[in-house]
Amino acid sequence: MLIPVPGLLDADGVAAVRSLIDRAPWIDGNTTSGYQSALAKNNLQLPEEAPEAQQAGHMILAALGASPLFIAAALPLKIFPPLFNSYAGGQAFGTHVDNAVRIQKETNFRVRSDLSMTVFLEAPEDYDGGELTVETPFGVQQVKLPAGHAVLYPSSSLHRVEPVTRGRRVASFFWIQSMIRDDAARASLFDLDQAIQTLGATVGQSDPSIIRLTGVYHNLLRRWADA
Repeated sequence: MLIPVPGLLDADGVAAVRSLIDRAPWIDGNTTSGYQSALAKNNLQLPEEAPEAQQAGHMILAALGASPLFIAAALPLKIFPPLFNSYAGGQAFGTHVDNAVRIQKETNFRVRSDLSMTVFLEAPEDYDGGELTVETPFGVQQVKLPAGHAVLYPSSSLHRVEPVTRGRRVASFFWIQSMIRDDAARASLFDLDQAIQTLGATVGQSDPSIIRLTGVYHNLLRRWADA
């Protein structure tokens, strides 16, 4: 399931993140690649330990914590600290699958990558190409969103970043370990949550049907969650 998260960062948030990362030193993006990814990857990235990357990452984590849509869709248990990459001059990232486990550099912190997330940090009209292309059971989907918008998708998906032929594509990317390991179960919980929210806006959250459905949601979450 591929889920857009509109307006994760507002215009001021995007500007604040860019003011930090634009002045930081960029390095070869293969510093965080697995073997397969390194064969396909051609971009620049901020070092994980760069103070600017860490400060900008904290801003994104705060935005995630304030996003009901992200929480409902991801049901996050752990989030890998956000990283930042840049593509320009024909750079691209060929088709690959993200590593199953990501370990933070020089720490014992590790995340099982159930979900991947990209936060777009450049206006789409300012660059050509650079679409995030994800192969799903329902066909290939391409994503190129406004700055501050994000997209969430299964880390097990084959995906790629198309060549950037004009301008520069800047984004944050990271991985989420969900409380719900199974993609289908997580998708069902998300659908149920969204239906409850939509129905509740019509009949009121105190309606007996909403209360019963909310109970079903939490009982399923209780059954399936690793927390």
